[in-house]
Amino acid sequence: MTRHEPVPMAASPAPSPETEKEQPQRPVGPGPVRLGLSGKLLLLTVLFVMLAEVLIYVPSIATFRLNWLNDRLAAAHTAALVLDAAPSGMVPESLARQILASVGAHGVAMKMGHQRRLLAVSDMPPHVNHEIDMRDMPWHRAIADAFVTLLCSDDDAMRVVGPAPMGGDFLEIVMDEKPLRQAMIRFSTNILLLSLLISGITAMLVYLALHYLLVRPMRRITANMMAFRADPENSSRIISVSKRRDEIGLAETELASMQADLSSMLQQKSRLAALGLAVSKINHDLRNLLTSASLFSEGLTMVPDPRVQRFAPKLMRALERAIAFCESTLSYGRAQEPPPDREETALEPIVAEVRDTLELADDRIGWITAIERDLMVDADPDQLLRILLNLARNAVQALETRAPNDPSRDQVRITGRREGAVVVVEVSDTGPGFPAKAREHLFKPFQSSARTGGTGLGLVIAGELVRAHGGEIGLVEGTIGATFQFTIPDRAVDLEAHRPARARA
Repeated sequence: MTRHEPVPMAASPAPSPETEKEQPQRPVGPGPVRLGLSGKLLLLTVLFVMLAEVLIYVPSIATFRLNWLNDRLAAAHTAALVLDAAPSGMVPESLARQILASVGAHGVAMKMGHQRRLLAVSDMPPHVNHEIDMRDMPWHRAIADAFVTLLCSDDDAMRVVGPAPMGGDFLEIVMDEKPLRQAMIRFSTNILLLSLLISGITAMLVYLALHYLLVRPMRRITANMMAFRADPENSSRIISVSKRRDEIGLAETELASMQADLSSMLQQKSRLAALGLAVSKINHDLRNLLTSASLFSEGLTMVPDPRVQRFAPKLMRALERAIAFCESTLSYGRAQEPPPDREETALEPIVAEVRDTLELADDRIGWITAIERDLMVDADPDQLLRILLNLARNAVQALETRAPNDPSRDQVRITGRREGAVVVVEVSDTGPGFPAKAREHLFKPFQSSARTGGTGLGLVIAGELVRAHGGEIGLVEGTIGATFQFTIPDRAVDLEAHRPARARA
């Protein structure tokens, strides 16, 4: 266990110079961003390259140590041949010292059979701190021993055992660990400097590549988004799409599309706001005119003409509804529709009033009704009339585009039926129908009209009123012309409110 503890200590100093080198490069700017994208890329590249170099360094330092020891064993092998070849094993002490100095050892010994011969010895250390057997050296032990050597003191000595020449069992040498440690430190220093050089060059190349491929386009997109935010209605602020076909190019395309849609929508909202302001100014005078017309129309009730007596009440009711509408509605987007004042209402008379309002009595356009007898709707009568009037007027206007009209061909059909607690009403025509573009924007102002110059507000108003009753409205697919169906459910019965009356009964 003690041999593995020094490993992180040897590797830990490597990132420190880079960390200290990178800290001054952090931008000191306002906001939460402390390190820009370019700085992060550069820092991460350096760290990853240094990490790769550390992973390479660990086996490299172990291999360097083994090679250094094998070189000393090879030199000791040659020295053993010289010492063993001396007559009667007599070698002058000066020559033995020179041979040991060339090997870098204090002593050389060889074992042959049961005999162990000390070939040469000089200044033997008092004790040996480490024993290294080069005949059996697994990789994990070589790595651990390498870091142990790096952390040893200059006074440590080691005994190295390796294969012996001339059929001996093994050859051993005793030597100081200081030369090995110094050689390993020089090797580590060279590796560190080379790693710093490689990481610096690699980081710079990667930084430049990513800067031109990612960072600069992202800065351009960010700057455009900030400029567009300052004036989103200015179409000149929409980003110009580059010719790139990668993710950056796709992001530019989608951003340009989103900015164009948003700019168009904001311009439309501005026009609607201006329109609402203009209508609100007109509304006061229009209400006064309608009030005057209503007062004048009251005199028509005194005319004895039967036709006047027939249409005068309808005219009065129409003017009263117009005055009430002007008082409560300024324009779409500013109007606040009042909650429906629901009551049991007969559908057929309201449909007949819609026909009279649209002046279809001259039979230029066919009018067909198929309403269940005595069908009652739990709805606000005025709002139900507006729903049917808007839908029927759209149908008539669609048929009038094919003038001259033929009542056998150009027809408006209104049907009504009850399905349980829900009344289902359909308003259909035999006109050209809705184009695909208008279908995508149904019930949206200024977008759902099928006619040139139309506003589409009729469908919007009808949709709002139907939903205020808790119902649904939609275009029925697969029919000739256009068929709109809306539903109005009955109100839920409040049992608690009816319980006292039932108790009294």
